[in-house]
Amino acid sequence: MTTGAPRSHGNSAMTRWLRPPLATLRAFGGRTNADPAAAHRETVRLVALSDGVFAITVTLLVLEIRPPSGDQNLLHGLLALWPSYLAYAVTFLFIGQVWANHHVMFDHIRTADRIVLLLNTLLLMVVAFLPFATSVLAEALRSTYEQRTAVVFYGVAFAVTALMFNALWRYARRHRLVREATDSEAMTAIGSRFLLALVWLTVATLLGALIPALGVVLIVAFNVFYWLPIRGESPRPQP
Repeated sequence: MTTGAPRSHGNSAMTRWLRPPLATLRAFGGRTNADPAAAHRETVRLVALSDGVFAITVTLLVLEIRPPSGDQNLLHGLLALWPSYLAYAVTFLFIGQVWANHHVMFDHIRTADRIVLLLNTLLLMVVAFLPFATSVLAEALRSTYEQRTAVVFYGVAFAVTALMFNALWRYARRHRLVREATDSEAMTAIGSRFLLALVWLTVATLLGALIPALGVVLIVAFNVFYWLPIRGESPRPQP
């Protein structure tokens, strides 16, 4: 007859003890097995970090241009650096339009989970590699040595950048991380533009393996085209 009271008191104490953890779990979505990795974050810091990497990378590009040595005519030496100027300009404009389209993408992506953070980090890793690929191309154009290999190496770096762009955008769309104000036609147009970039740069790389000059020309044309506005690049204002 007296065994029920202690059990009730014990259950009450257990309930009080469990209340804080249960409240925390409900904050993660009401499931006791919620995955902290799926937590969503604002994209402000992600975009700020990305801007910093883009800025540092384009600054490093000019450091790959070495001044002519003092034992030759200065004007002749400066003119002989035209491959470095060309590679510098092409890569600088490419990183610039990657930066611009990155902002287009994150104007639409409203929140980031850990996979978005990972994919964006991989994108930045490839972008930060571009100064090295640029120096390889410039040296090959200047010395006419292994130009096919250099153009392919350069094109692959560009194509992988486009690949990461596509992976990031498609993941965000598939997992509904895009702002509701973005209509489906705009998302399709942006996705098609990103996919075309991957195809274009892949074709340029393959043709560059056959005719190096053609591969470089296609990459230059890519830069010109992709500075044009993207349909649906500005999200509709939030109600």
